[in-house]
Order: sequence, then C-alpha cells, then structure tokens
Amino acid sequence: MSKISQDILLKRAEKAFLEGKYTAALRSYGLILKDYPSLDEAKVGAYLSDLGLESEEEAQALFDYYLMIKDNKKNAVEIIHSLIESLDTTKESIRQLLTSPEEEEVEYGDGIRYADFLALVESRGSFKQAFEDIMFSTKVVITDKDEFIDFVTKLADEGFDEMALGYLDATASLFGNDQEVLALYNVVQGIKK
Repeated sequence: MSKISQDILLKRAEKAFLEGKYTAALRSYGLILKDYPSLDEAKVGAYLSDLGLESEEEAQALFDYYLMIKDNKKNAVEIIHSLIESLDTTKESIRQLLTSPEEEEVEYGDGIRYADFLALVESRGSFKQAFEDIMFSTKVVITDKDEFIDFVTKLADEGFDEMALGYLDATASLFGNDQEVLALYNVVQGIKK
C-alpha cells in the first residue's frame, strides 16, 4: 500500500466515522492496519469505531478530543488509550456511587449528582483526574447556581477553560443577568491568560 493510498484510507475512515458509519470506518481502519499494524491513528480509529457501535456519543467525544490533541501532544495516543481504559472502570465506580446499600439505583440517567462527583474527586485526590475519568461517559448533574459557579471555576482552574466557556455560553441565558454567573467569564478569561 503506498503512502497516498494510506492517506486516502485514513481520510475515508475518518469521514465515515464522523458521519456515524462505524462499520465502514472500522473496515477502512482495518485495511490500513493490515499493512501498517503499528499506525497509531488507525489503531485509535479502529477502537473508537468499535466503541461507536455501542456508544456513539462516547466514541464521537473521544474522537473529537483525539483530533484536538493529536498535533500538539506527542503522547496523544497514550492519553486516548488511558481514557478508553478508564471508561469501564469509571462507569463501574459511578454505578457503585449511585447504588444505595439496598442496591436501588438513583435515577439520574447518564449523570452523577455534583455532590457525588465531589466525592469522586476526593477519592481520586484530584479534580482533574476525576473529571477526565468521567468527561466522556457521564454528565455532572448540577442543581443550583452555587454548584454551577463552583464547577465552572474548578474547570477553569484545572485547565479546562474552553470547556468552562462552553458551559457558560450554553447556560448563561438560564441565569439571566446574574452578576455572579457573568463574573465567571472574567474568572475563566483571567485564568486563561
């Protein structure tokens, strides 16, 4: 397989993946891996295509994150692999957190209450580690303004400033002209500099 055809297959596989055609993407990544078994981009694509067959949202989020970091971080593949490995572990941890002693599930859909997330932060010893463990598999359910302010501030403090701005942009209208919430823009921008 020539370099040109490898690039064409990578583009074809990526296009299929982004369109949600995971079987076609998996087939294209498989063809690349047949001739280039150590090509990291194809390995990540194949695994995420397989994941997409089960959980489209998680696969797309991880793929977007990989595309964002692959040119800037030499260990992008390692980061994605560690996130993928932590998905199952994290899901089990969250299931245990949301299970009462009587084994009754708390109804939060695919989410975790902010108080339970803070308990996860404490058990992990780091907000950043806990958030990276759940960011692609679980939503943090925030029930009031104080939780929201605390969450966005901690996101910005830990270097997730773009995500913090995204949360602000998506929810600012819910809080109207609340000055505490609007002040978060300055907090995030100040940390970003």
